[in-house]
Amino acid sequence: MAAFNLTPSNPSTFILLGVPGLQDAHVWISIPFSMFYISSLLGNLMLLFVIGKEQTLHQPMYLLLCLLALTDIATSTSLIPKALCIFWFNSQDITVGGCLTQMFLINVGASMHSAILVTMAFDRYVAICNPLRYTTILTNARIAKLGLVCLLRAILLILPLPLLLSQQPFCANRIIPHTYCDHIVVAKMSCGDTTVSSMYALVTVIVIMGSDLTLIALSYRFIVRAVLRISSKKAHQKAFNTCTAHLCVILISYPIFLFSSLTHRFGQAIAPHVHIILANLYYLLPPVLNPIVYGIKTKELREKVEKYISSLSSPGVTNVKSA
Repeated sequence: MAAFNLTPSNPSTFILLGVPGLQDAHVWISIPFSMFYISSLLGNLMLLFVIGKEQTLHQPMYLLLCLLALTDIATSTSLIPKALCIFWFNSQDITVGGCLTQMFLINVGASMHSAILVTMAFDRYVAICNPLRYTTILTNARIAKLGLVCLLRAILLILPLPLLLSQQPFCANRIIPHTYCDHIVVAKMSCGDTTVSSMYALVTVIVIMGSDLTLIALSYRFIVRAVLRISSKKAHQKAFNTCTAHLCVILISYPIFLFSSLTHRFGQAIAPHVHIILANLYYLLPPVLNPIVYGIKTKELREKVEKYISSLSSPGVTNVKSA
């Protein structure tokens, strides 16, 4: 209970409690947090390195995978290191500006992640439904433009969230029962009327998730229809195999996010620490699993990764061969 009696030493700061009710277990909770974070960094950096080095992988699908990896690294880095500082060093203070910035970066990352999955669905649609025009429709320059559109959409939709809250007066008791600055929790710290901010946040989630899931569903509807027109069963399997990794990433990302959002908004009977752990899982699991899924399911990428791993594990053999 002592943690709940804390008061910010500076009126322009908040206090992040971490996981309320489990403060005594913070060190133990930090173990999976740090393991997941390190694993996500290693996996995504490996993908970026391999795709960057291999000219044969400079294709739309792999460039989109690079965008996904960069987004995952940036989003998890915006919240996990601070959470670990809370767990290890009891460093709970965060400025109001830092809190709003963290909130902005986390939500931009989530929106960007969703937009990239939509673009990947479009990539698979073109590859299967218009294979002869694939290289002309999805050029590397067009992929760069689509990535920029995804980023601009995320910034424009999310920017009003911290701006609206920055205009609000915050109460004296600025204790946030969370590991990071979640919009809903920070809004509750305000002494003013946050109806507009809360409604905008809810509408933004519905618009982003609703539109993105609809576009993904439409893409796969056309993909399934095109595949079913093919008479060869082997061609069926080959076509669906090209979509397996993307479908797995979708099944990893969206259910966790939707379940966490719904329980946070409407699951008042659920214990607070369950809300917080679920919210963190969305930023912990996908960055770890996405590189693994694509590494396993994509043969060309898997072979290149194995080549670099084997060269790193046996540098002496590699040097003898090169000599």
